Amino acid sequence: MNAEFPRSKMQNFDTNAFATDEARWAAVVGRDPNADGSFYYSVKTTGVYCRPSCAARLARRENVAFHASPEAAERAGFRPCKRCNPTGEAPAVRRARVVAEACQMIEQAEEPPTLDALAQMAGLSRHHFHRLFTSIVGVTPKAYADAERTRRVGKALDSGASVTEAIYEAGFNSSGRFYESSSERLGMTPTKFRAGGVDTTIRFAVGECSLGAVLVAATRDGVCAIFLGDDPGELVHDLDSRFPNAELIGGDEDFEQLVARVVGLVDHPAQNLDLPLDIRGTAFQRRVWEALRQIPAGETATYSEIAARIGMPKAVRAVANACANNKIAIAIPCHRVVRRGGDLSGYRWGVERKRALLARERAR
Repeated sequence: MNAEFPRSKMQNFDTNAFATDEARWAAVVGRDPNADGSFYYSVKTTGVYCRPSCAARLARRENVAFHASPEAAERAGFRPCKRCNPTGEAPAVRRARVVAEACQMIEQAEEPPTLDALAQMAGLSRHHFHRLFTSIVGVTPKAYADAERTRRVGKALDSGASVTEAIYEAGFNSSGRFYESSSERLGMTPTKFRAGGVDTTIRFAVGECSLGAVLVAATRDGVCAIFLGDDPGELVHDLDSRFPNAELIGGDEDFEQLVARVVGLVDHPAQNLDLPLDIRGTAFQRRVWEALRQIPAGETATYSEIAARIGMPKAVRAVANACANNKIAIAIPCHRVVRRGGDLSGYRWGVERKRALLARERAR
């Protein structure tokens, strides 16, 4: 351990992922942005110190020393690197701030700002900004603006505005353009959305499985809900509260076969449910849910691992919220996500059901 780490800072430093010189050197070699702020390194031959993510030419290991802070590096006689600016805002933080400001600009604008306006605000080229925004948010600036306008439409419809008023207040210049894709945006037409699903048909049935009651619901596009619980009546009430004015129809004989397939999935969660799913959620939620479907049966992943897989390593809490908002149990296997250390943590349908599903998958 380098003597340059003051004892007052050693305890905090040693508890992170870069507690050893070997780990710090690996971070420098990999130019790991996650290490920025955890430590700094100096190069004896140049007399400068840098962030771990600095893009400068890699120094020889024997010329490198590690420091807990910029102040510690400067006390050792090194000056800050002009390339990575270790005393200023970290590149990752700066990029996140730029994108957050762009999102705020989109959300607050009456008319969706152009890509040129967003890029100019960020001080970047159109291409660079577009790539940066998409990599962090997961959707393009245009898709984000469309989603924001759709959110405004839904909010306005809920507050009693007419469909036309809601569309134009949200910034859609053409009601025709909005109606062309409204089913994709809202899951139904604006009028049906405002009316709580009026004229929308959702077939459903409740059955019994080894884990209690199971409700299966589907639109014409596919399965939209699989609920697990103890009280069948509460499951139906949950479905009804989501679409208070939808036409809920008890499943016929063919639909009962679908329920039987889902019941089989509860008993054998490792098998594939080869059915179309009507998955409705935000762009971020969809990315999380798709990542969940990539976890092999019998295996688990942590919330932080899922966040890293979708390219947003700091969005751990948002990933947990997306898991909690999953309405299609087992088919979208949020039961395979655990806390760091393997703790099962919460599960919308009960931790004991989560434990049972994992045990059944591992047994197979």
